[in-house]
Amino acid sequence: MKKTFPTGTVRIMPCLDMQDGRVVKGVRFVDIRDAGDPVTCGRAYCDAGADELAMLDITATVEGRRTMLNVVKAVAGVVTIPFTVGGGIADVASAAAVIEAGADSISTSSAAFRKPDVIAEMIKELGADRVTVAIDVAQTKAMPSGYEVYIDGGRTATGADAVEWAKRVNGYGVRTILPTSKSTDGVKTGYDLPLIRQIRAATDAEVVASGGAGTMEHFYEAAQAGATVLLAASVFHFNIIGIRPLKEYLKSRGVGIC
Repeated sequence: MKKTFPTGTVRIMPCLDMQDGRVVKGVRFVDIRDAGDPVTCGRAYCDAGADELAMLDITATVEGRRTMLNVVKAVAGVVTIPFTVGGGIADVASAAAVIEAGADSISTSSAAFRKPDVIAEMIKELGADRVTVAIDVAQTKAMPSGYEVYIDGGRTATGADAVEWAKRVNGYGVRTILPTSKSTDGVKTGYDLPLIRQIRAATDAEVVASGGAGTMEHFYEAAQAGATVLLAASVFHFNIIGIRPLKEYLKSRGVGIC
């Protein structure tokens, strides 16, 4: 890994959602619009003080292909912070190829749900620090936790309870879980705090807050809910919130920052 972080701190992680080689951003997983070139964005976020960077190929799984390794290589060549890549990573071979292309860690979601044993296989081959499991969810009263797991980029309902799935994922040795709520994604009204709290309480994994940040207060609320990585896209891509001012704000509220 390119950097380690002190305990008791939160990290800021911009996310590059990728489609057709470009950074894009949607609202509730749809209404996609262009947000720039990934190499330019990656370099800019390093300069802006980001602690980590995520890149997600949002259509790889539904298109039945692997992550675009040329894009991974290009972005990895300019970033100086830990770099996580997801999308189309279905087995150990595809995960290893992404690491070989320059990523520090991988994120898997649909493949992990369809074949849970692949989680343990990836951890055995790559190490627990290199494997994140992402969980896309939708709110529903039909599940005990109030959240159902969705796969295929949020397109396919599974009938599985999200918190129970997070507990099972954690049981495989996963140290980082990235839940995203469809109801809050891209709408800038705040993270789904009950989701963060439930997964944090049910597992010993780090929880990445994802989906819904619109103000600095939202980042603070996510940290208070138990998230240790604060992921966002729109507010960073479109210059609504600057990373250094955000860190200063969090520090002023008593949050440990890197």
